[in-house]
Amino acid sequence: MNKSNAGFLSTLIYTSISLLTSGLFLAVTLAGEYTWVARLGGAGWVFLLSMIVLMPIVTPMMKKRLKA
Repeated sequence: MNKSNAGFLSTLIYTSISLLTSGLFLAVTLAGEYTWVARLGGAGWVFLLSMIVLMPIVTPMMKKRLKA
């Protein structure tokens, strides 16, 4: 695979992980007595922060793995 495919694949991976973590956060908050604004706002924050953290981790790892 070439470099552009590695970028696209890494985008799919870290977006999927971020969606999964925000969905998990949303599912956990259903047990508590939170408002929907708090639940969705928190899930949004979890998604954004997960994207920020995972982008610089997953992209070089995928480029290195596909290069080898």
